[in-house]
Amino acid sequence: MQTMKIQLLLTGNELMAGHIVDSNSAMIADMLADYGYTIDKKVTVGDDLSVLAEEIDQLSRNADLLIVNGGLGPTVDDLTAQALAMASGQIIREHPQATAHLQQWCSERKLPLNQANLKQAMLPADATIIANPIGSAVGFSIEHNHCLIACTPGVPVELRAILNDSLVDIIRQRLPQPISPITRRLQTFGIGESSLQQMVTTTLPDWPQQVELGFRAGFPLLEVKLSCHDPDHHELLLQWQSRLERLIENEFIGLDQASLAGSLVEQLAATGQTVTPAESCTGGLIASMITEVAGASSVFQAGLVTYSDKMKHRLLGVCPATLERHGAVSEAVVIEMVKGAISISDADYGIAVSGIAGPEGGSENKPVGTVWVAWGHKENIHSRRMQINGSRKYFQRVVANRCLDLIRRELQGITAPPRYFRDSQGSSD
Repeated sequence: MQTMKIQLLLTGNELMAGHIVDSNSAMIADMLADYGYTIDKKVTVGDDLSVLAEEIDQLSRNADLLIVNGGLGPTVDDLTAQALAMASGQIIREHPQATAHLQQWCSERKLPLNQANLKQAMLPADATIIANPIGSAVGFSIEHNHCLIACTPGVPVELRAILNDSLVDIIRQRLPQPISPITRRLQTFGIGESSLQQMVTTTLPDWPQQVELGFRAGFPLLEVKLSCHDPDHHELLLQWQSRLERLIENEFIGLDQASLAGSLVEQLAATGQTVTPAESCTGGLIASMITEVAGASSVFQAGLVTYSDKMKHRLLGVCPATLERHGAVSEAVVIEMVKGAISISDADYGIAVSGIAGPEGGSENKPVGTVWVAWGHKENIHSRRMQINGSRKYFQRVVANRCLDLIRRELQGITAPPRYFRDSQGSSD
């Protein structure tokens, strides 16, 4: 069991004002949990040198490890190094290893090493460097009040790189190693926490206490985490993981970092098939999500963004009479769009979407948030009307993710309608 204390200090006026959302503390806590560690206390402060120095000193008096996140950059409001020096009674000096890192970082990008950048090499005299494999600002650590203080960058991608590259090893060397839990993360789409919990309660009422079940709601996926701390229960966890996967097989996307687009690309690649989206209201988001996945070129040859009626006709062959009679946001139009996309690209599957993202443009019959989707292959096209209320950005993201999911379900031969159809109207198959 963990017997030493870990505390976390987050810095930045943007965090205090709510201009950015704190995701870094969740990332750190999640990483620590994989090794059996937990955070005892978390504090957030603004860019105030004296307050920051005082918090560092106070937190370090009651911790074995203090992780400070943020404030390592080149600007005047990046105060972590100065505050740490003040709290520990050290001088600030240019650290040769940090300078060498900056020189290499700038050289690789053909950038001049200016005075602002050099500020990132001005560290407490006794600092030990924590390598940053991505960014310009190195991490660093010192001992103060018998506590190891590790300072990390606030940029999430840089923080993740440092966590994975070196900080985990530093922590494991410093703290007694708990029994590492075995953890399985299942990614799901199209089901909420309460619905999934009810399914488990009803269908798997004898869920064992030795296997912890947790949920982490995100967008677009809901993560289900199974964990146990006793090695003797590992086999039990795997057995119940299999039972849970069977229970949620229609909504199950994959393990760990699985994504909707990644799952779709993987399934298409496994069968040697291709997909082409024809988009209107999503503006190319579906195509973008697919092509973010490495290896997408084997399953994706083209995507068409046809925003105007003119382009729907010219590029996808949608009949002007169909547009005139039914309007762009209609079942008839998206069916012609998906058929045109499949025909033009010779793809095996197509997705077409046309809707009213808002905030203007709705009517009594077609209010803002109305969207028609068509999907399938040329021998079997499905269509569905949905009503998705929310901001324009939210609408687009929800529609794009549901479109990916509909093709995924088609590939897997899932005939049961997804749960998100329950509040929608106007289906047709």
